[in-house]
Amino acid sequence: MYSRPHKQSMSELKLRRLTEHNARLREDLHRPRIRVSEAAMSLIRFCKATRDPLLPSVWGPLAKGEDPYAPPQQAGCCSTM
Repeated sequence: MYSRPHKQSMSELKLRRLTEHNARLREDLHRPRIRVSEAAMSLIRFCKATRDPLLPSVWGPLAKGEDPYAPPQQAGCCSTM
């Protein structure tokens, strides 16, 4: 006779979903956390220490060699292929 694979009952499905959800919550519980004030201070320190070429009013104008957004310098007037 033809036998079908065991079909899970509704209670088994609910149990499996709750078990998976519980596992995700446990993973979240073990994730390292810091206070918002510490994260904000870290972000402020980074912004003060990192020079941003798109804010010349704050950091001053950049030299052409330091500007990562300047067009590349071409050597000579012609290019060869």
